[in-house]
Amino acid sequence: MTTMTEHPLLPEPLGQEPDSDEINLLEYWRILRERQWLVVGVTAAVALVALVLTLLATPVFRAGSTLQIERETIQLLDVQGLQPAESPYDIDFYQTQYELLQSRSLAQRVVQDLRLVEHPYFAKTVAAVDEAFNERNPGKANALGKAQAREDALVGTVMGGLTVEPVRNSRLVRVNFDSPDPQLAARISNGYGDAFIASNIERRFDASSYAKKYLEDRLTQLKGKLEDSERDLVTFSEKEQIVSVGEDKPSLDAQNLGDINSALAAAQSARIKAEAQWRQASTGDGLGLPQVVANTLIQKLREQRATLSADYQQKLGTMKPDYPDMVRLHNQIGEVDRQIATEVGNVRAALQAEYGAAQEQETLLQERIAGLKSDVLDLQGRSIQYNILKREAETNRQLYDALLQRYKEIGVAGGIGANNISVVDRAQVPDFPHSPRKALNLAVGLLLGGFLGVLLAFLLHYLDKAVHNPKALETASRRPVLGAIPLLGKGATPAQAVADLRSPFSEAYRSVRTALQFATSSGLPRSLLISSAGPAEGKTTTAVELARNIAQLGKRVVLIDADLRKPSVHRALGLTNEAGLSNLLAGAAASAQVVQTMGDGLSVITSGPIPPSPPELLGGHAFAELLQELGQRFDVVVLDGPPVLGLADAPLLAHHAAATLLVAAAGETRSDAIDAALRRLNATGARVLGSVLTRFDAKRQGENYGYAYEYGGR
Repeated sequence: MTTMTEHPLLPEPLGQEPDSDEINLLEYWRILRERQWLVVGVTAAVALVALVLTLLATPVFRAGSTLQIERETIQLLDVQGLQPAESPYDIDFYQTQYELLQSRSLAQRVVQDLRLVEHPYFAKTVAAVDEAFNERNPGKANALGKAQAREDALVGTVMGGLTVEPVRNSRLVRVNFDSPDPQLAARISNGYGDAFIASNIERRFDASSYAKKYLEDRLTQLKGKLEDSERDLVTFSEKEQIVSVGEDKPSLDAQNLGDINSALAAAQSARIKAEAQWRQASTGDGLGLPQVVANTLIQKLREQRATLSADYQQKLGTMKPDYPDMVRLHNQIGEVDRQIATEVGNVRAALQAEYGAAQEQETLLQERIAGLKSDVLDLQGRSIQYNILKREAETNRQLYDALLQRYKEIGVAGGIGANNISVVDRAQVPDFPHSPRKALNLAVGLLLGGFLGVLLAFLLHYLDKAVHNPKALETASRRPVLGAIPLLGKGATPAQAVADLRSPFSEAYRSVRTALQFATSSGLPRSLLISSAGPAEGKTTTAVELARNIAQLGKRVVLIDADLRKPSVHRALGLTNEAGLSNLLAGAAASAQVVQTMGDGLSVITSGPIPPSPPELLGGHAFAELLQELGQRFDVVVLDGPPVLGLADAPLLAHHAAATLLVAAAGETRSDAIDAALRRLNATGARVLGSVLTRFDAKRQGENYGYAYEYGGR
C-alpha cells in the first residue's frame, strides 16, 4: 500500500479553537449580506407598524407657559425665618418646586379654579363617574360626594397631561399640558401657573399667621416671668444692702482693691529696683555707680585730681617729695580725694534712703490690700444669690425684647404679598399638533426595525451550526479548504456544468486538483478517499470530477465506488453495476474483470452487488492488497467512500488510503458534524489533507473566491 507524505502545512490539533477575539468587520458584513433580506424584511415590517400606529393615533396639542422661580422673595422688610432659608448651593430647592408643580393638591386646585367638571371635553368622563357613583350608592342623593368623585376623576387626567420641563442653567421652568383640544391645553397650562403662584402666597400667609399667634402666647408668658425676676432682685438687694455702681463696674471695695493691687505691683517694682541699686552701692568704692558717673561735681573733682596727680608726677623727676611745692601738691590731691569720698558717700546715702522708702510703701500697701480682701470676700459671698437673680432678670428681659421685636416685624410683613414666582410667558393656543410626529416615528421605526433585523440576523447566524463559506469550514475542520464548488443554477446538472470547460463549476474542480498537486511534497497522493460527514453532500460528484480532472493531466486514474451501502458512481457515469468492488473483495472476480475503461486514462470500478456486511469486506486484507495491486497499475486511486458518521466503512477506508478529502455542503453540513467526523477519522490514523466546500453560493455570501462568474449567469 502506498503511503502519503506529510502535508507541508500541518493542521491544527483536534480540540483547539482558533483565536476568535479579533473583531472582523468583514465577517460581520458577510453575515448581514447573507441574511440581507431578513434584515430588510424586519426593518420594513417594524417601520410599517410604526407608520400605521402613527396614522391611527389621535393628534395631541401641547401648550406651555414659562414661570420664573427665584430662591428668595423681594425683601421689602428684613424679616428672616418665615420661610426656610435656601442656600445658593441647595440643589433640592428647585426639585421641591418641580414636585409641588406636579402635586395632586395643585392639580385639584386647577380643576376647581377652572371648573373643568363643567367643560364639554370632560363630559363623557363626568357622566361615567356619575353612573359609577349612582351604582355604588343606590337611592342616596349625596351631591357633595358626587362632586368630589368628579374632581378626583379629573385630577388624574390633568396630572397625566402635565409635563414640567426645567430650562437648563436658568431659573425658568416650562409648564406644558397636552390635550386633543388646543384651547383646553392653553387654558390648563395658564391655570397651573396662576394656581401655583396663589398656593405659594397662601403658604407664606399661613406661615406668618401661625408665627404671629405663637409669639403672642410666648410674650404673655415672658412678661410675667420678667416682672417676677426683677421684683425678686430688688427685694434681695435691699435685704443684703448691696449697691451696684453700674452694669459693667464692680463694687467700691472691689474697685479699690484693684487700684491698690496695681499700686502694690508698681511699689514692688520700685522696691526691687532700689534694692538692686543699694546692693550695688554698698560694695566697692562706689565710683562705678551710674549715679556717681552721672554726677558732674564728682567728675570735675576726678578731673581736677587727675590734673594735680599728673603735675605731681612731672615735678617728682626734679624735686624731692619734701620740697614745699611737692608737699603743697600732695595736700591738694588729698583734699580732692576727701571731697570725692564725701560725694560718693552722699550718693550711697541717697540710694539707701530710696530703698527704705520703697520698702515702707510696699509694706503699707500690703496691709491695705489685706483689709480690702476680707471686705471683698464678704461682699462676694453675699452677692452669689444677687447675681443669680440679676442674670435671670437680664435673660428674661432679653427674651422678651427679642420676641417683641419679632412680633412687630411679623405683624408688618404679614400684610405684604411678596412672591418669588412670576409668569414670564403665558401659554398660547397651539396651531399644530405636538404628537404624533410622523417623520420622527417613522425614523424611530426604521432605526428600531434595522436594529431588530441586525440582531435577529446575528442571532440566527450564531445559532446556525451549518458551514456557509470556506472560512467557516476551515475553522470547523482546522484544516485547509482546497476549493469551493459553486452552487449550480436551477435545472442545471453536474454533467451540463462540466460540459463547459470554462464554467465556474469546472474551474472549481480544476482548482481543487491543483491544490492536491501541492498537498504533499511528492505531488498527488497515490490513493485518495473522498468522504463526508453525512449523506448527500456531493462527495460522489467530487470524486468523479477529481478523477476525471486528474486523468486530464496524463495520469492513469482509477475511480472506485467504495460506498457498498448506497453506490452512485455507476449512475453518475452511466455504467453497469453487475460486478465491482464487492466481487473483488469477496474473491468472486479478478480486477481485470471489473475495471471499466472510460478513456483519457480514466478507469472505473463500480461497487458491484451490495454485500450483507460491508465492514467485513473493507476491514480484511483483501482491500489492502487490492489497493497495492491497483497502485502498481495506476498513478492515482480515487475512492468514493460512504459518510463518516454512523457507519464503520469510512474509517476503515481512510485507514488504508494514503490521504482523505472531506466534502461538506454549504448551508447543510453542521460544524459539530465535521468535528465529530474528523475525530473518528483521527482515531483510525487517517491522514486528512483538507476539505472541499460544495454548493457554495458566492453571490449570497458577498465574497469573491476567484471565479469570474457563476454558471447560472452565463
